[in-house]
Amino acid sequence: MITDTHTHLYSEAFAEDRDAVIARALQLGVQRFFIPAIDSTYTQAMYDLEAAYPNNMFLMAGLHPTHVKENYAQELAHVAQQLAARKFYAVGEIGIDLYWDKTFLKEQQQAFRQQIAWAKEYHLPIVIHCRDAFDEVFEILEEAKSPELRGIFHCFTGTYPQALQAISCGMKLGIGGVVTFKNGQIDQFIHQIDPRHIVLETDSPYLAPNPYRGKRNESAYIVEVLGKLAGLYQITPDELAQITTQNSREVFGI
Repeated sequence: MITDTHTHLYSEAFAEDRDAVIARALQLGVQRFFIPAIDSTYTQAMYDLEAAYPNNMFLMAGLHPTHVKENYAQELAHVAQQLAARKFYAVGEIGIDLYWDKTFLKEQQQAFRQQIAWAKEYHLPIVIHCRDAFDEVFEILEEAKSPELRGIFHCFTGTYPQALQAISCGMKLGIGGVVTFKNGQIDQFIHQIDPRHIVLETDSPYLAPNPYRGKRNESAYIVEVLGKLAGLYQITPDELAQITTQNSREVFGI
C-alpha cells in the first residue's frame, strides 16, 4: 500500500478526468489520499470528493498561507466552524509563503499560530506549507513545540540542518517530486535521515516528478518518488512503501 499524504484531487486541473486519475493511482497501489484545504471556496469540492471515494479520501481543514488576504478573519472563522462540525484528519495546509507576496506576513503569522492552536485543541496533526520562509516558520514552530504537536513539513526543500530541526519539532518530512529534480538538492542528504521520519506526497497537480516535470502532476506519479527514494536508501520500493505508510498512520492516526 502506498499513501499520498498531500494531493489536491479536487482541483480544477482534474475537472475533465478526475475519476481516471484516481483509478490510475489505485491500480498502482495508492490507496490512501490525504487532501489538504486551501480556502472556503474549495470546501464543497473536497466534500464531494470524499463522498465519491469514502474509503480512500481523508480531508484536512485549514487556510493556505497564499490565501491569507484582507478577509482572512472570515476564512479562519470558516475553518473553526468546519473543525467544530465534523471529523478531519489534520489542520492543513497552513504556514507561511513569502515567495509571491510579503504584504500579509503579519496576517500569515497570526493565521499559522491560530491554526496550530486549533490542531492542539482537536488533537490533530498539522501540515505545513513553507516557501521562502524557513526562519519565519521555525520561529513559530519552536514557540509551539510540545509533546502533542505532530505533523508533516510538506514539500520539504530545506537543508540537512533544517530537516533535523523540523524533525525535532515533531514533524515528518513530506518528500515529493523535488527529490527527482537534478537541482532539487535534498537527494544529496535525504539518505542520512532515518526513513521513519519521511512520508510520500505528490502535491498534485503541482511539482510533477521526472520524467513528467513541467506537466500536470497526479497521484499515480508517486511511484517515481518512491523509486527514487528507495534507490537513495538502498531498499526495495515495497519496503519503503510499507515504512512511509506506517509513518503516515502515526501522523494521521489511521
